[in-house]
Amino acid sequence: MELCFPAARCLPANQSRRRKVRDGFIRCGIAEPSGMPAPMGQKTKYNDGFFERAFMSLFARKMDKFGSGKGGDGDLKWYDYGGFVEVSKKVMQGRNRKQQQEVVREVLLSMLPPGAPAQFRKLFPPTKWAAEFNAALTVPFFHWLVGPSEVIEVEVNGVKQRSGVLIKKCRYLENSGCVGMCVNMCKLPTQDFFTNEFGLPLTMNPNFEDMSCEMVYGQVPPPIEEDPVSKQPCLADLCSISNPSSTVCPKLQG
Repeated sequence: MELCFPAARCLPANQSRRRKVRDGFIRCGIAEPSGMPAPMGQKTKYNDGFFERAFMSLFARKMDKFGSGKGGDGDLKWYDYGGFVEVSKKVMQGRNRKQQQEVVREVLLSMLPPGAPAQFRKLFPPTKWAAEFNAALTVPFFHWLVGPSEVIEVEVNGVKQRSGVLIKKCRYLENSGCVGMCVNMCKLPTQDFFTNEFGLPLTMNPNFEDMSCEMVYGQVPPPIEEDPVSKQPCLADLCSISNPSSTVCPKLQG
């Protein structure tokens, strides 16, 4: 979870070292000349600093620990974003959807102090304020993981509120190119963690046409069988482990 400290490399290309906000998106770490994510089909260049690499390494080590039983908290190996994604791919191999989600759940729980979910429930009951507050926190804290985002207005149970987060182009999806990793290693476990561990409903709606994603705090996610992502085919041109002949990504089945 990233905080854009002044010492971090939170700057678009050719700009001074300070946080920039333009067109509503925080552009911390983007190394593209435009300061925005690269077009579809191209990988966005990021200028990751110490804090970004620290969080990538921490998550990757935790993922490796719970996924393979190797490494762990005492392992001081440093990872870049590509290394973090490769660890995620290894976790996915040989596991069904439920097992992949369980590894991510264990990783998330291991990042928190004992009793944190219960404390979260007390501090943030499922109210409009809590949903909007967590949406606001998501933009700066998760930039290293998903890329630039902004808070947007959404409608939850007929009520308009600023509890939505629009991820311009998800860094995790564009680097993995894998529908199964997006759904099983990010969307479903994150939804489940906030909804069932923290008690604050969250629905994530990835768009595989442009790799954007909408997060809606306060909205209860649908069962996977009723979620449109359950019928999503592989991104055959982008995923190294895709099955172009399958009408649905094989990693979403079973």
